[in-house]
Amino acid sequence: MPKNSKVVKRELDDEVIESVKDLLSNEDSSDDAFKKSELMVDDQEEKDVDVEEGSDVEDERPAWNSKLQYILAQVGFSVGLGNVWRFPYLCQKNGGGAYLVPYLILLLIIGIPLFFLELAVGQRIRRGSIGVWNYISPKLGGIGFASCVVCFFVALYYNVIIGWSLFYFSQSFQHPLPWDQCPLVKNASHTFVEPECEKSSATTYYWYREALNISSSLSESGGLNWKMTICLLAAWVMVCLAMIKGIQSSGKIMYFSSLFPYVVLLCFLIRGLLLNGSVDGIRHMFTPKLEIMLEPKVWREAATQVFFALGLGFGGVIAFSSYNKRDNNCHFDAVLVSFINFFTSVLATLVVFAVLGFKANIINEKCVIQNSEKILKLLKTGNLSQDMIPHHINFSSITAEDYNLVYDIIQKVKEEEFDSLGLKSCQIEDELNKAVQGTGLAFIAFTEAMTHFPASPFWSVMFFLMLVNLGLGSMFGTIEGIITPIVDTFKVRKEILTVICCLVAFFIGLIFVQRSGNYFVTMFDDYSATLPLLIVVILENIAVTRIYGIDKFMEDLKDMLGFSPSQYYYYMWKYVSPLVLLCLLVASIVQMGLSPPGYNAWIEDMATEEFHSYPTWGMIVCISLMVLAILPVPIVFMVRRCNLIDDSSGSLASVSYKRGRIIKEPVNLEGDNTSLIHGKSPSEVPSPNFGKNIYRKQTGSPTLDTAPNGRYGIGYLMADMPDMPESDL
Repeated sequence: MPKNSKVVKRELDDEVIESVKDLLSNEDSSDDAFKKSELMVDDQEEKDVDVEEGSDVEDERPAWNSKLQYILAQVGFSVGLGNVWRFPYLCQKNGGGAYLVPYLILLLIIGIPLFFLELAVGQRIRRGSIGVWNYISPKLGGIGFASCVVCFFVALYYNVIIGWSLFYFSQSFQHPLPWDQCPLVKNASHTFVEPECEKSSATTYYWYREALNISSSLSESGGLNWKMTICLLAAWVMVCLAMIKGIQSSGKIMYFSSLFPYVVLLCFLIRGLLLNGSVDGIRHMFTPKLEIMLEPKVWREAATQVFFALGLGFGGVIAFSSYNKRDNNCHFDAVLVSFINFFTSVLATLVVFAVLGFKANIINEKCVIQNSEKILKLLKTGNLSQDMIPHHINFSSITAEDYNLVYDIIQKVKEEEFDSLGLKSCQIEDELNKAVQGTGLAFIAFTEAMTHFPASPFWSVMFFLMLVNLGLGSMFGTIEGIITPIVDTFKVRKEILTVICCLVAFFIGLIFVQRSGNYFVTMFDDYSATLPLLIVVILENIAVTRIYGIDKFMEDLKDMLGFSPSQYYYYMWKYVSPLVLLCLLVASIVQMGLSPPGYNAWIEDMATEEFHSYPTWGMIVCISLMVLAILPVPIVFMVRRCNLIDDSSGSLASVSYKRGRIIKEPVNLEGDNTSLIHGKSPSEVPSPNFGKNIYRKQTGSPTLDTAPNGRYGIGYLMADMPDMPESDL
């Protein structure tokens, strides 16, 4: 063959290859276009269309690198400071081990079902809280905005607590610890112990005076506490850097922030069990008081703890689950995370009471020594007879049991004069019954116990680093509950929004680092979240079960999970959970009405706390917090109800593709088409009945018929539809 013939043949071969490439590329692009297109059929008589569904979110939405990363993110969000300093207090206060019974029952009734519901709607619709509830019913779109407002309020003061932990962490690198002893004050003539510290304790003094430098009332601002201002800035910088890239950046940090607290808790538990008196604390903790379990207050507090422990209503759960694949088993995730949360609370309770048992033992030993010296003085002065004291008692090395024996004898013999003797019973149980929670547990009781540990600075560093990590894990979910819905709804850049959000929150948060800032933290903690979140979750439940339809939702779950969830969830969502939530809302309102609104102020001269009622302006702030948090719900409802916002939807039905084309056509919604009402893409639903569906060719795609499953084939009957004008979407 001539040389030029070879050239011609090679050119012909190249043309054939290129033609095949073109065909394949066209087929792929058209196939992808159809797969990515989301067909939505919506009947205006049933509900309005949210134009946002036509967006291209799913094409660009980030995803978790692994299932482990996602589980750690949910665990980090749900397991927070409340597991360490709230659950042990409630357990001690409400019947010890018996408290676990109502807690577990309520976890099964409202905790797991509602947690599963939030995971499912986030994963199904793949939006933040605003987009999810806007999609289900535009009139209830305010639920998502309310969640964002509550998240913002909580983030404001929650990061302050992280700032406090950072301050104590920075002060732990010294021996002895700075809160180990009361400071000495020198004057011209002599040296004496700081009176405020002497009247309270070294750890109490350090918390109120050295750390907070607290004022005596809410109205007395006292100016900024610069140490805490710097710590608050550091906390917000950490949050901003971790969140600036969304789950790509925060997801990697979760491996440390979620797992490290468990390492510390296990270390503390092992160390605590080796301490003298730790078994007394654990025994006291788990001794059930069954009579207390029947009180309504116990069930109310258990329900509240379940509700807040899982982070329901904040939007963080929905935001995290929206980055999942649609076929992820969110039911397994809900059960797993809920029980990890529960067992973390039990583990933290073991640690807390092991350490508090050790602390109570030390205080009891001091009590025995001091009162034994009093008895010796009374024996020398003749107020007590030596015949009362058993012969085996040696006051130089007296044990707690021997002292209690002597105490009981003296109490019986000197019954009328006993009170004037000034003796104390010195029972470990009395010390353990002094219930402490929140900052009182973390920054006073626990820090005091750690001063008696061997190598106390090491344990202090570990403890406060654990608190920082617990706080950051919850903050990531809280900030995600703000950022994700706003980015989904308003299409702003996540990096810019994150920086702006953190800056605004820092400057508003300066009110919490005044000398009176601790009182504002108490105010926000009591009033900014409890009632608004309960209302939000009740509305979420109603939106899914009544407006979207519980039967449709169960079908969606079957489509996502590949199996039908238990009918248990059907009855919980439809009947039991709303009723329990409504009872909890009423009980919380009654409790709030019966409890005088106020705060515990630290009185420097008396070195003790004193209850103060909020001033008038303080009451206005408390009411404003609750109103502002729930206000978006009625506002959005009225705006949608009065059609103040154009939904850009047709009169009867609309069909829209994500690629920017809207086709308006009356359709007969029968058979499998009902599943398309809720925005399922063609690849997610069973193959429809071709005789009842209309398919159209994508503009710019090859002249091949597109089948319902996104592949090209022959023999499908397609309706010939004229080209429609491009929509503004």
